[in-house]
Amino acid sequence: MATIHDALIVGAGPAGLTAALYLARFRRRVVIIDSGHSRAGLIPLTHNYPGFPAGLSGAELLARLREQAARYGVQVRHGTVDALSRIPEGFIASLQSERVMAKAVILATGVADRCPDMADMADIRNATLGGSLRWCPICDGYDVADQNVAILSTAAQGPAHALFLRTYTPSLTLFIQPGGGTVEPEQRRLLGQAGIRIIEEPILSLQVTGAKQVELRLSQGKTFFFDTLYPMLGSDARNELGTALSAQCAGGELKVDAGQQTTVPGLYAAGDVVKALNQMSVGVGHAATAATAIHNRLPDNFR
Repeated sequence: MATIHDALIVGAGPAGLTAALYLARFRRRVVIIDSGHSRAGLIPLTHNYPGFPAGLSGAELLARLREQAARYGVQVRHGTVDALSRIPEGFIASLQSERVMAKAVILATGVADRCPDMADMADIRNATLGGSLRWCPICDGYDVADQNVAILSTAAQGPAHALFLRTYTPSLTLFIQPGGGTVEPEQRRLLGQAGIRIIEEPILSLQVTGAKQVELRLSQGKTFFFDTLYPMLGSDARNELGTALSAQCAGGELKVDAGQQTTVPGLYAAGDVVKALNQMSVGVGHAATAATAIHNRLPDNFR
């Protein structure tokens, strides 16, 4: 007989690892599979994750969570879940040459940020780890106080992001990406009133200088230098495993109930893949809720 785990967790970011920790401490048989693409691993230093006054890197947070879960027998298996299917006992996850069976599944697959197309992925990764590129003003707007900051976004979303960042610095430039629409007159008035510059000329290249400044070269040849760039181009939820089972979404993110269960019975979701504020602390809360709900729906496991 194949082993049927109590729960399969897909994704080993903060949400996935927290869910595994809770389930293991509930004495449930849990397996966690991770493809190695957690956004948290790219955070150079976070100062708003509770309990770490001096801050810590995303990589360190993930390492601590892995170590904590490992104390209760949780091991993270590297791999990619290609598909999920329903069976009477629960679910089958298909990996390259293997199948994993579980009574319940938690999707902690996160989102993928839409990246600027004028720089290659290696440069984007290095600039993110170096702190020149940032992706979440809610997470780290405080850390760019009084810096010279640029935002690359659309006409629909950019003004709101720029006005939020005006909380932290008076030196802001909003670049509207090509094809990103036209800023409405009222929004343009509000941006001007706040002293935010708008540039709608296409960006030809994006580079990080030796001084860790972001160099933006425009199509007409003009060059700008910034301390920080926020590419606010949106993100795409990694919802494919859920939607293939007909789980419902809102704006691409999975819908869940109060226990973090999707519209597919036994299939749960936690973290950024769920429609909510994309914060690690929120994902950790989702994970605790989902793990507890799964424990309560499973048969008793008295000692």
